[in-house]
This record gives sequence, structure tokens and C-alpha cells, in this order.
Amino acid sequence: MTDPQNPAAPVPPPASGAPVPPPAYDAPPAAPEAYPSAPPAPYGAPAAPTIPGKTLGIVALIVAIFANVIGLILGIVALVQSKKAGYKNGPAVAAIIVGAVLFVIGIIVTIIVVGALVAAGGFASEALRACEAVDFSGVVTVQGVSVDCSTIQTTP
Repeated sequence: MTDPQNPAAPVPPPASGAPVPPPAYDAPPAAPEAYPSAPPAPYGAPAAPTIPGKTLGIVALIVAIFANVIGLILGIVALVQSKKAGYKNGPAVAAIIVGAVLFVIGIIVTIIVVGALVAAGGFASEALRACEAVDFSGVVTVQGVSVDCSTIQTTP
């Protein structure tokens, strides 16, 4: 098959006076290009290489604020990825610090709250026993605090 843009050399007519047979395939002429092709892209500086673990470090920093342990773990993973590639990763280090500090603060707050609840439970049971002793009438002193026994309600 011949290319319509580059047709083959024409075949000379036969030497005898025989009629020339019509061509077997008449291809329509090629349509001219409507638009010229786009110019090549200009040369510029290559794109900055991505630092492995940097996106994960940013995610870890955000997660460390809300879910300390998960953010801490993601920060460690991001830092390991960056160090393997030979890069520093500030967001991952920040995520590790924030996650660890908030985790320690969370443990301290939990200990204080549990201690306060245990102390309040001990005070309440002692106040209940003292009020039972006076048949829930009058005022008793429990751990230096005056408790009005008429305001205490017991459930059967």
C-alpha cells in the first residue's frame, strides 16, 4: 500500500497501444493540517526531587496533636524513610516530639483524674457510713468537711 503523502513513482504506460487500466485504489487526497503542531516544551529547571517521608511527616505532625501514639509512630516511620534516603525531615522530628510530650501529659492527667475519682469515692463512702450512724439526720464531719445528712438520698 502506498502512502498518500509520499506516492510511489508513477508507472510508465505500456509500450503497446493498449489502454491503461485504472488504478486499483483511489485514495482521497490528504487533508491539509488544520493547525500546526505545538512547539516543544521550553527547557527549564528540573522539578525538585521529593523527599521520601516528608508528606508522611506532615501528616504525622497533624495526627500527633489529636492521636498522640499514632502520630508518634507515623513520625518515627517518616523519619526512618527520610534517613534511609539521606534527607532530614523536620516535620517528622516535630511529630515525634509533639506526640511524645502530649502522650506523657495524657498519662499524667489520667493518673490525676483516677486519683481524684478514687479519693472522691472514698470520701463518699465514708460520708454515707457516718450519715447511716445518725439515721440521716443532722450534720456530720467527714475528713474535716461538714456534710448535711438530710441531703443524702439512698437508693434501695
